[in-house]
Amino acid sequence: MNILLVGGGGREHALAWKMVQSKLCDKLYAAPGNPGVAQVAECVDIQDGDIAGIVKFAKENQIGMVVVGPEEPLAKGMADAVRAEKILCFGPSADGARIEADKAYSKNLMRSAAVPTAEARIFTDLQSAKNYVLSRDHGVAIKASGLAKGKGVFVCPEPYQAVKPLEDIMEGKIFGDAGKTVVVEEMLTGQEASILTLCDGKTIYAMEPLQDHKPIGDGDTGPNTGGMGAYSPVPIVTDDVMMRIEREILVPIVDCMRREFGRYEGILYAGLMFTAGGPKVIEFNCRFGDPECQPLMMRLKSDLVEAMIAVCEHRLDEITLEWDPRAAVCVVMSSGGYPDTYAKGYEITGIAEAEALGNDIKVFHAGTAMQGGKLVNTGGRVLGVTALGENIAAAQKRAYEAVAKIHWKDCYYRKDIGSKAIR
Repeated sequence: MNILLVGGGGREHALAWKMVQSKLCDKLYAAPGNPGVAQVAECVDIQDGDIAGIVKFAKENQIGMVVVGPEEPLAKGMADAVRAEKILCFGPSADGARIEADKAYSKNLMRSAAVPTAEARIFTDLQSAKNYVLSRDHGVAIKASGLAKGKGVFVCPEPYQAVKPLEDIMEGKIFGDAGKTVVVEEMLTGQEASILTLCDGKTIYAMEPLQDHKPIGDGDTGPNTGGMGAYSPVPIVTDDVMMRIEREILVPIVDCMRREFGRYEGILYAGLMFTAGGPKVIEFNCRFGDPECQPLMMRLKSDLVEAMIAVCEHRLDEITLEWDPRAAVCVVMSSGGYPDTYAKGYEITGIAEAEALGNDIKVFHAGTAMQGGKLVNTGGRVLGVTALGENIAAAQKRAYEAVAKIHWKDCYYRKDIGSKAIR
């Protein structure tokens, strides 16, 4: 079939790279794509938020399946609009996407499903929120309830530290309408893991676990970003732990959503904190993680398109995925200054040299563009340099060998991606 991939980031490059390997993919289009995606797909000039444009293109080009990468189009109902035209769509409905797009709604959903998560209060009034955090004895996490591109969370070990983020979000409107409502949670401590599952509304298929690195600085210091790197597998997620996650978290939340609005279809991503009391949900997302998708696709040996079609046709129970036993590490190379202000338009060199190191290395494009015949940085997160290795240490070594080949002015990356898993 012809397939249309919606999005233009590192996640979409990884998906495109994997999807074109499928025997079921005749032609892959991407809207809008990026220079990396353009190596394997035909990019079309339609923005990922243009629902009418996506539907029109899909109808005119005999698209058999639309795969929606980012969360915002899903939250706005892109999957609903595509399915209304009797075209397969990989991604949840607008109702399903609320689990990510509305953290207050998600928190209440978890409560009703008895899913283990941080204690929380929801506020729409700034003064009430400030009074509450200042009455606390322990640290809190402040979250904008709406979509904030992975940057809407502030972890405050001391309660007084929460006052400024609350003011910035609710009064300063740094995330616009996404911050009209805030969720104030108890601060959880422990290691994190990302569990991405395929879901067709009835069957849940958990993929290999990953660990993301949100803070900008080594040792998990500094402000949160969209993600500075990821690795897989995660030693703390044993088979017994995964069974517990499925039993206590995944099955209850999918059952709850089915009662609430019907089938949840696509990716259900559980971001977990492994506390002394067991795994607790930090957040749910409605799509592949970025950069988690990059190491996940490197390790996936099965046909991704076949699995996606099975989800769309509600027969996920027929699918078994095979994984490369090797570990994968993805190091995100970003523009200097990210997640705050950063300069764009610097020429990027060395990608070919990095990939020439071996078939176990792939450089995925995120914030890049071609300008005047040169590849330049256009976003905060620019490249996801991903490598396979016999274990996490070997994969980490290979990834940083590749990173060392790539250059542009003021580029920045963490030096410790994967180190938590190396003993």
